[in-house]
Amino acid sequence: MQPTIRVVLAEDGVLLRAGLAELLARFGFEVLAAVEDADALRAAVAEHSPDLVVTDIRMPPDYSDEGLRAAVELRKVRPDLAVVALSQYVELSYAADLLDSNGGVRVGYLLKDRVVDVEEFVSALRKVTEGGTVVDPTVVRQLLRRSKDPLSRLSARELEVLALIAEGHSNAAIARQLVVAEVTVGKHVGNILAKLDLHLTEDKHRRVLAVLTYLRSRAA
Repeated sequence: MQPTIRVVLAEDGVLLRAGLAELLARFGFEVLAAVEDADALRAAVAEHSPDLVVTDIRMPPDYSDEGLRAAVELRKVRPDLAVVALSQYVELSYAADLLDSNGGVRVGYLLKDRVVDVEEFVSALRKVTEGGTVVDPTVVRQLLRRSKDPLSRLSARELEVLALIAEGHSNAAIARQLVVAEVTVGKHVGNILAKLDLHLTEDKHRRVLAVLTYLRSRAA
């Protein structure tokens, strides 16, 4: 008899969250908590100390890469924690960090639309919990292409912000257009500059250099 795997599940879609929790319970997993955002995920892991986390990538409040960032943080605190990212998207900004964490063991990245067999999915979760690595081939291909396009490091929201910067919008204007706080836009801009390796210097305007990187990439 296989040992019971204790799971914390993070998924913002209420129907999918309930369905996954029921599915995992049916296959012998113990679902300790099923939460809807990254902060609740961190709290649930701290409270329950699960064997496995199954998390979506894009969750409230910004629906960018909150789940993936939380997973990377959790692995830093608990290197032995098994984590499977389950998403509709390939989010490269933190995917490499997640897959590189703790030597790449007890980690997985699966795409929802490509999960076509329930038993294979459950087997993949067990494999990760036992120390293996499971990564969808689409994720592998995009990670291999990552070095060719610096913009692939950005999340979907960060890319959207950079596009608006390239159109000449200020942070305040971007905040109004995206219906978010201006401080949130400022954080996105900071992330963009860091991911593009545009470090602060006296003689270079990083915002302009970011726009030039964006335009070169789109012209390629």
